[in-house]
Amino acid sequence: MVGLRTNATSGSPGRETEVAIVGAGPAGCLFAAVLAEAGKAVTVLEAGPAWTLGDLISSQIWARRLKWGGAPVLRGGADPVGYAFANGWGFGGTALHHYGGWPRMRPEDFRMRSRFDRGVDWPIEYEILLPYYDRIQEDVGVAGDIGAEGWRPDNTPYPMPPVPATKQAQIIARGFARMGRTVGPTPVAINTVPYKGRRACIYDGWCDAGCPIGALVIPQVTYLPRAQAAGARFFAGMHVARVMTDGRGRATGLVYFDNEGKRHKILADVIVLAGAAVQNPRLLLNSASPTHPDGLGNSRGLVGRYFVHHTIANIYGFFEEDLHNYIGLTVPTLESSDTYEKNRKDGPFGSYIWGIGMAFKPNDLLGLATSRADIFGEDLHRFMRRATKYLGTMGAMCETLPDIDNRVELAAETDRFGMPLARIVNRFSADTSALWDHASAEGLEIMRAAGAAESWAAPMITTHALGGTRMGDDPAESVADSYGRLHDVPNVYVAGGGLFPTIGAAAPTFTLHALALRAAERLVADWSAHRG
Repeated sequence: MVGLRTNATSGSPGRETEVAIVGAGPAGCLFAAVLAEAGKAVTVLEAGPAWTLGDLISSQIWARRLKWGGAPVLRGGADPVGYAFANGWGFGGTALHHYGGWPRMRPEDFRMRSRFDRGVDWPIEYEILLPYYDRIQEDVGVAGDIGAEGWRPDNTPYPMPPVPATKQAQIIARGFARMGRTVGPTPVAINTVPYKGRRACIYDGWCDAGCPIGALVIPQVTYLPRAQAAGARFFAGMHVARVMTDGRGRATGLVYFDNEGKRHKILADVIVLAGAAVQNPRLLLNSASPTHPDGLGNSRGLVGRYFVHHTIANIYGFFEEDLHNYIGLTVPTLESSDTYEKNRKDGPFGSYIWGIGMAFKPNDLLGLATSRADIFGEDLHRFMRRATKYLGTMGAMCETLPDIDNRVELAAETDRFGMPLARIVNRFSADTSALWDHASAEGLEIMRAAGAAESWAAPMITTHALGGTRMGDDPAESVADSYGRLHDVPNVYVAGGGLFPTIGAAAPTFTLHALALRAAERLVADWSAHRG
């Protein structure tokens, strides 16, 4: 199996390299592959463990080890949000256990200010990212049905046939049909047929625990082994605390601690910050110096600002038919995106997409038991006996708009290396709350139309931490340019979902990959401009 023996490089990272990458998640691994294949000396420092496919076990308890296991992330603001569930830890990052839903963002998502007078425009349009979407999906394998999507202005088909709809999804889809809504296969980064030496999915619903057979697109079977084959060196247990700069304000390297607490430095010509959307701002803010007194890249006070999440409206219903709800994927096998239109006559502003028929496990955040977290004891036992066959679910992923006051900031508390902890400060806008309420009410109506005897909506949850280092053409309004290059520091790049100026209603992993490929290739092409 490709990637089975992927592991950390033995020995020490050394004292210097051409490129130092912080974080071995999807963006960091892609950058490492492109740069190493271009002949650059690449060193990747990752705080978490060096996970391999052989480490992955289909167990909910084991899956928790893949979640964020670093320094605590504090919560603040009027509407505090969690962090650990939707973020990763170790080689592969969040993409090691992501669910594989890979929709593209839509053209209107890139032009929010121009078209809707909301949010901000991206510094690039859909057409700029289009060839990178196409190359990524061919490279790693994406399954879907372009004809069923209907909205795409391009016609590049997916390289694999769509995922089959489960019985649960088909039954719930009856409600959409009865309300005049269309449904189609969810585009997924999961093999529906064998692809490039990787096996096809067996639909056992353990995506959240990783994928030991390699059917799910995770860095362990895509860019991580490619990077290592080209000579990139990956080191686990390395906790980066600061980006060093010289008197001119250019980055010169990194200060990091190993797991034993020993302090080290590594010099580099170029730095790529490929941590999560919380950890990149934390590192930039902690890298203050005489030439960058408010933190690296923070001359306009925007590092950490415009932090944003998707909200999820989960709807549950009991049916008379056995739904075989343990079969499928953690991501829905069907989706309905008729609701992507942002301006609507009968409700609040914003896009949302319905995902239909996710596979259940007994517990944890998306499990059977927690769909009714208000019952205990014998009532819960009776509920579980019924739910294992007859409970169905669907969920709406809802857009939220960027707000400058929603942010990542440094706290007074520190981790074991003396680095300040990150705090997420969050408040939901009236639009955010109204859109979630609208989707929840609609979902209950659809579930009843599908034939559910009982139905209910779960409390709001959030996912996909994004923003905090947003990109743009104007340094007064953004932290980095469209390639992730800091406006203030020409040899530091930011990679990942923190760059997103707005987020639409699409899961971000596909777009994150496309942005990283575009940026990494630009870095190679302009290499001489980044030295010295």
